[in-house]
Amino acid sequence: MENKLFIYNTLTRNKEEFNPIHPPHVGMYVCGPTVYGDAHLGHARPAITFDLVFRYLTHIGYKVRYVRNITDVGHLEHDADSGEDKIAKKARLEQLEPMEVVQYFTNRYHHDMERLNVLPPSIEPHASGHIIEQMDLIKKIINNGFAYEENGSIYFDVQKYNQKYPYGILSGRKIDELLATTRELDGQEEKHASVDFALWKKAAPEHIMRWESPWSNGFPGWHLECSAMGKKYLGSPFDIHGGGLDLMFPHHECEIAQSQAADGVTPVKYWMHNNMITIEGQKMGKSLGNFITLEQFFNGNHPKLEKAYSPMNIRFFILQAHYRSTVDFSNAALQAADKGFRKLMEAAKTLQHLTPSDIASSDEIKTWRNRCYEAMNDDFNSSILIAHLFDAVRIINSVNDKKQQISADDLQLLTTTFNAFVFDILGLMDETESGDNSELINGLMNTILQLRVDARARKDWAASDAIRDQLAALNIIVKDGKEGTTWGFKE
Repeated sequence: MENKLFIYNTLTRNKEEFNPIHPPHVGMYVCGPTVYGDAHLGHARPAITFDLVFRYLTHIGYKVRYVRNITDVGHLEHDADSGEDKIAKKARLEQLEPMEVVQYFTNRYHHDMERLNVLPPSIEPHASGHIIEQMDLIKKIINNGFAYEENGSIYFDVQKYNQKYPYGILSGRKIDELLATTRELDGQEEKHASVDFALWKKAAPEHIMRWESPWSNGFPGWHLECSAMGKKYLGSPFDIHGGGLDLMFPHHECEIAQSQAADGVTPVKYWMHNNMITIEGQKMGKSLGNFITLEQFFNGNHPKLEKAYSPMNIRFFILQAHYRSTVDFSNAALQAADKGFRKLMEAAKTLQHLTPSDIASSDEIKTWRNRCYEAMNDDFNSSILIAHLFDAVRIINSVNDKKQQISADDLQLLTTTFNAFVFDILGLMDETESGDNSELINGLMNTILQLRVDARARKDWAASDAIRDQLAALNIIVKDGKEGTTWGFKE
């Protein structure tokens, strides 16, 4: 690495130099989806954010084990300790087995992630596949005196824990304030205090998903799975735990408490949280009913959408903002992002055909390259990185228009650096060259352009202009140059 990497650690509220526990190995755990419905734009943000982190850490030489879980049990309605399991409720309404719901929506989530060019994690464990590990963790917490049993359910004793370890260390919440402001919910009367949370819940007769345990026939609490699976696959402590800002409390706070209570060790060195996607100033989410699914973005079938937006349009839209800032959905912002994305793709194509001049190298490209790394080393600042990439676009277009010269060495450095950041690190793809129909599309366009060339050779300007105008109506622009005719999409 040429520069030191700094990460904003939510735990300390500071940017800290990244020093992994067992270099060059890095362990990273990210909270994945609860699979009871289609993924929406809010799900895309953490997936793309930590895909960026995964890609960049790998790029600078780390060997990353990336764990992203699938929640398929224990996540109750309203993220509380009462109500129906979200997946079980969906299964009941659809008259399906819960695991049919899980498999269906997991498959659809994977398909959406593939279209967004989100790399698969190293390991993708399911909560339902780690019930034994979760029960073992509960036993440790009970043996250490930080949990109690009531009517077959096990609850974490937050006040007792807080006497030895600080509860609220991640979120900044205070026990006294929580006790004063947390309302009692139906079905939680058996808790000793409202701040306590379930480690194991005794299943009601109508509850579909249940397992035998030493305490009751029941199911694990929602927070428990990540503590158990993070430790199993990454050890304790591990380097990075990521997720959406909305998970910081209570989910991640409870994770810290559980792990500390079981093992006496702070489980994670660096906590990272991406900010929210908002719509009309309000968090986008299933529970609020104001979400737009990724599939709806891709096909344009939603009343709030003026048109369909491609997967790379969505990815670029999210990456344009730093991951810790909010992103507010609007059609105007998405369409502006699409223009920016197309400029990058056009520049990448132009870059392939630039010819160097017989001049000495300068420091311009080296300085630009260093700025790109500085942006990413400053807490993965994709926003600043993209601004630097557009500086490169100006250089590329200037060289292509013969307004600027570039040496062979500088051109090679520009090409390798630009491609590395655009395609390998930001994970963007030229959608005109990807997909099953790209070869067919290119073949058709070459045929159409040849017809236009033939028309121009015959001096049939009306036919030539008609072909150009009809392509323009399809948002395809034709460019005539010294080296022939090329085509691309309109910005």
